[in-house]
Amino acid sequence: MRRHPHAIFATITASTLLLGGFAAATAQAAPAKAESLYAPSALVLTVARGEDPMTATVERAVTLACAPTAEGTHPDPAAACKELAAVQGKFAELAAGPSNRTCTRQWDPVVVTAHGVWQGKPVQFSTTYGNACEMAGSMNDNAVFAF
Repeated sequence: MRRHPHAIFATITASTLLLGGFAAATAQAAPAKAESLYAPSALVLTVARGEDPMTATVERAVTLACAPTAEGTHPDPAAACKELAAVQGKFAELAAGPSNRTCTRQWDPVVVTAHGVWQGKPVQFSTTYGNACEMAGSMNDNAVFAF
């Protein structure tokens, strides 16, 4: 029986590549480990000019993450996360309704939006105000959209 060194080398190389590829595929298929015990809370908040949130011009935008710690580009993430926790992430409940603030009746619409995840649940919120004064009064000067 005659041995072919090239055939043996090719067989060993193919086996190594096949087993190595199988090990790599198995490692990639492993489920991701949770990095935190907290449900994710990560949001992008915007203030924009215009009536429609889809076409309004974004003037300011920040990020806000609340779990496990309050952080992001929001100027006061701890206060904003505390306010959101108080209303269980229901942005519509942040609005205090009509305020005692005196505002002009000029029509210069402002849209506020929130998109992302609050305690593991998707969030898509937007509302339009007649002007910035009306927005500040309705939001009761809360920290969430104070940026």
